[in-house]
Amino acid sequence: MHPRERLDYLPIENRPPLKFPEGVRLVVWPVLALEEWDMSRPMARMVISPPQGQPMQPDHPNWSWHEYGMRVGFWRIRKMMLKLGISPTVTLNAKVCETYPQVARACLDSGWELNAHSYDQVPMHKLDDQRAVIMKSMDVIEKFSGKRPRGWFGPGLTQTFETLDYLSEAGIEYIGDWVLDDEPVTVRTAHKPVVALPYNFEIHDIVMMALQHLPSAEWHTRALDHFNTLYAESAERPKIMAIACHPYLSGVPHRIGHVERTFADILAHDGVVAWNGEKILDWYVAARR
Repeated sequence: MHPRERLDYLPIENRPPLKFPEGVRLVVWPVLALEEWDMSRPMARMVISPPQGQPMQPDHPNWSWHEYGMRVGFWRIRKMMLKLGISPTVTLNAKVCETYPQVARACLDSGWELNAHSYDQVPMHKLDDQRAVIMKSMDVIEKFSGKRPRGWFGPGLTQTFETLDYLSEAGIEYIGDWVLDDEPVTVRTAHKPVVALPYNFEIHDIVMMALQHLPSAEWHTRALDHFNTLYAESAERPKIMAIACHPYLSGVPHRIGHVERTFADILAHDGVVAWNGEKILDWYVAARR
């Protein structure tokens, strides 16, 4: 199905406002992505272009850039989030449970939600059997954590027209791949409905730092500009603000201070709390009854 077949057009101005619990005005949704980059394939991203502009495999320089995130950057971000009392949604390639079990275990020990991010970092369009990979991803994370993931992010936020049907069949209750609304929306599938939580692509370290190549301090500036608008609007209806981080970007020494300052400044406002995807989903389902 085309997305317009899954979701009717309904302007936000025409909807009755949902209600957060007493004292909550705006919810920050922190998302931390943990990935597995297979050296037998081209790297998911490059920080340094190859000599003569010709990609080479194995790509040690860019693989090691990602590896720094898992060996060092993740632990720096974890320390920061624990300090601020933030419990993020951790969206992870299921293979992380096998190749970086200490990282996945640290997330569980911290009480963080594990959200499925396919098996490894390959776009859904490139898979020979999407359904099988989705089922494998869910099974691996469930076996490792003892709990089946309720949420999903596609690698590179990719979907085909069939993906949502396979996700619903596998038990997924919410996705974060769509950026089409400020509020959760319920979308139709061939099985049970799935909720699309409000995500955004611009308070996002890949977009800002790896694609737009902005100075590290711009993280704080753009995030606060974004937040200030939503916070003003939240006087009339609840707002949700996603902030997305990757360890090899947000976890490096010249950015982590700006990331911490951003979260701290936003959470210092009255009525602002940080929830993970499960908590946002459960609130939305209950608020619509």
